[in-house]
Parts: sequence; structure tokens; C-alpha cells
Amino acid sequence: MGKLTTHVLDTAHGCPGKGIAVRLYNDDTEELLVDTTTNDDGRCDKPLLEGKEFAKGVYRLEFDAGPYFRARGVKLTDPAFLDVISISFGIADAKVHYHVPLLVSPYGYSTYRGS
Repeated sequence: MGKLTTHVLDTAHGCPGKGIAVRLYNDDTEELLVDTTTNDDGRCDKPLLEGKEFAKGVYRLEFDAGPYFRARGVKLTDPAFLDVISISFGIADAKVHYHVPLLVSPYGYSTYRGS
């Protein structure tokens, strides 16, 4: 069976994004599926979805980037250019591993389908 994982890299400081709140939603129903925080390595302690819970569909990850950078002492604009980063993506094959990383700075981010 497949699974869904994520991690966050702080490209402004060159380190893992430790302590970032992460939420996973079913993008069609808006149901909150997971509410967690990244660990010292910028990863979640377990897969966000796996087994029977990991199904074909459209999902959305939300990352609380603004609070993370403020906690690091970064002076952000008011309102912050990036506060909550939302990434919608599709799972087409529930038998494989989907990894959705976030590379983030106060003024930009990128993502990709990793392994």
C-alpha cells in the first residue's frame, strides 16, 4: 500500500523547518484529516496517510510558514507575504509513495513530487 509524506526545508536559513504546523485536508470535502507539527528534521513523525486511509483523490496541505519565521526572529511585513502556504495536489495511484516537500523562505516557496 502507498503512503503520503512531507517535509519542510527552510531555504532562507539552510536548515530543516522545525516546529511548523501542518494540516492535511480532503480538498473536495474540506475535511481536516491530519493536524501535526514538523519534528527537528523538518519531517512529520509518521506518514500523513497510509493503508486504507490513503486513497485516490485531491488533497490540500497547509503549512504555517509565517508563525515559523516570526518565531525565528524574522521581521515579516504586516500582513506577511507568505503566512499559510496551501498546496493542492492529486493522488492518482494509492499503491505508491507520494512525497510532497516544501522548500520555503519568507518570500517564496517551491514544491515537487518527491520519493
